[in-house]
Amino acid sequence: MVAKTTQKKVDPKKAAKLKGKTAKKKWSKGKVKEKVAKAVVFTQAEYDNMLKDVAGYKLITPSVVSDRLKITGSLARRAIADLEASGTIRPLSTHHSQLIYTRVN
Repeated sequence: MVAKTTQKKVDPKKAAKLKGKTAKKKWSKGKVKEKVAKAVVFTQAEYDNMLKDVAGYKLITPSVVSDRLKITGSLARRAIADLEASGTIRPLSTHHSQLIYTRVN
């Protein structure tokens, strides 16, 4: 014969208190994007690379140039102004907050 297991009877008031308590949520630290070391000035090799590469982009904005060439935004704006002055790229929209250019065919 199998022995019956006995269950402890819990006081209903204690059971109600235990029912409402749950473990507190532990918040994650979140994902941290690692810092990228961006160039502040061009070396001659980087400048030549920029002249060659950026002229082939279909969409040219300071953020695209900054991201692809790993340079700061202010340097990207200067580079775009230089390319526009030389006639390598042409403006599509020059709003004060976002400059959009494209290549010259």
